Amino acid sequence: MGPRVAQLVTELNEQNRTTFAIPDVASITGLPPASCRNLVHKACRRGVMTRLKPGLYNLVPFSMGRASEFVDDPRLIAHEMVKSNPYYISHGTAFEIHRMVTQPVLRVHVSCTKRLRSQIVGGYPFKFTQLRDSQVFGTMKHWVNKEQCAVVSDLERTVVDGLRHPAFLGGITEVAKGLWMQHEAMNVPRLVEYATRLGVGAVIRRLGYLLDLYRLANNDTLDELRAQLTDTYQRLDPLMPGEGRHLSRWRLQLNVSPEELDAVRYG
Repeated sequence: MGPRVAQLVTELNEQNRTTFAIPDVASITGLPPASCRNLVHKACRRGVMTRLKPGLYNLVPFSMGRASEFVDDPRLIAHEMVKSNPYYISHGTAFEIHRMVTQPVLRVHVSCTKRLRSQIVGGYPFKFTQLRDSQVFGTMKHWVNKEQCAVVSDLERTVVDGLRHPAFLGGITEVAKGLWMQHEAMNVPRLVEYATRLGVGAVIRRLGYLLDLYRLANNDTLDELRAQLTDTYQRLDPLMPGEGRHLSRWRLQLNVSPEELDAVRYG
């Protein structure tokens, strides 16, 4: 490889950056954008780098050989796609990271303060959910390998996000299954704190109902959640039709039966 490419590869490796964009190339080499694109294009033709999408690239590890194409871990790609905007890996992807699913999750879900369209990058489908700055909390570092990490929702925030958007997980039953699978590790006071901080009535209703159903919270905790309810009823599962009895205790329409939700504990 030429001296410019060698400089770029060396610096990216020193920064533990396997996924990078054109502005990173410009910062390292000092070249104008057009020259950066030309440099990276030639490096891709030589098998040194892989183009993920316009302006976004991966380094090909030396161990894979010059002719190989390499696509980085999607969690690291997500980190580069959002750049300096607050973000975290969320919903189904976070459920998988926290071992709260029984089937592989094919879509990479990212919550971010920047509006980004859903897209396929490096063969991975990415879905982005926009948040306000004040809604970015309950996150942790997730080490993808020994040197690189991404930001992911912690266990409790993962459940709260699932309760806010059950449709992203395939319905409330899948959210309940994930909650039960990790219920021994779950910090219930933190769950309540996050739901209260988010301030979404449907989340508070669904959380209270599931904690009540699975007997995961004491009466004081349940009363704390019930005190925040308004008179409005919400569907337990927004994916399902508005059918089923109304439960006044949690201001919910039970369009998924308690028996079905209880069955996840034995499935």
